[in-house]
Amino acid sequence: MNGRRNTKKSKLSKLSKNRRRRTTKLAPPRTGQQYSAKTSRFQDLWDRVVGVISKLRSQDTSLRQASREIGVSPRTVLRYGGSALRKGPSGRYQAKKRDRLLRMLMVPSAEGPREIAMGDSRQASTLGEYWNAVHRYLATGDSSGVKKFEGVHVIDAEGKQIPLLTDLRKLDRLGSAGVLSFESLYGRTA
Repeated sequence: MNGRRNTKKSKLSKLSKNRRRRTTKLAPPRTGQQYSAKTSRFQDLWDRVVGVISKLRSQDTSLRQASREIGVSPRTVLRYGGSALRKGPSGRYQAKKRDRLLRMLMVPSAEGPREIAMGDSRQASTLGEYWNAVHRYLATGDSSGVKKFEGVHVIDAEGKQIPLLTDLRKLDRLGSAGVLSFESLYGRTA
């Protein structure tokens, strides 16, 4: 009788150990270091999931349609990004006003764009507004949008403050070098 109990316990402990490994492997990244440790396939999948949630937040579209446009299944979005979604009264999934999903985004610096990990959708939105102002300045010469960001910083996933570049000469130099393209907000293309 004692032998049976021990084998059951060992099978259960092996099973729970395998489950822990699996959940750790599939766990969403919380820092840039965790994101970098994942495979490039997972990174691409994660970027797509976050892209679907961003699309749901910014456009009036369904989870199914946004997922189809980005190229990931709605089931995968729910699996990895479900914490950022809620079901509305109509039964459709909607993005919450704020989420804590990690995003790898680009920030211009004096040396050129650099990739940072952002763990808050509001900080990512601030960075997106900044990028829109920079692109408007480079396209039209209107610097009023960039001036609004003087002294403004964003906070990355590790809590560090990242100042936003508002020096027009440096932005002109980076724009002339072609490193501030429209697609440059996201570090990787999904």
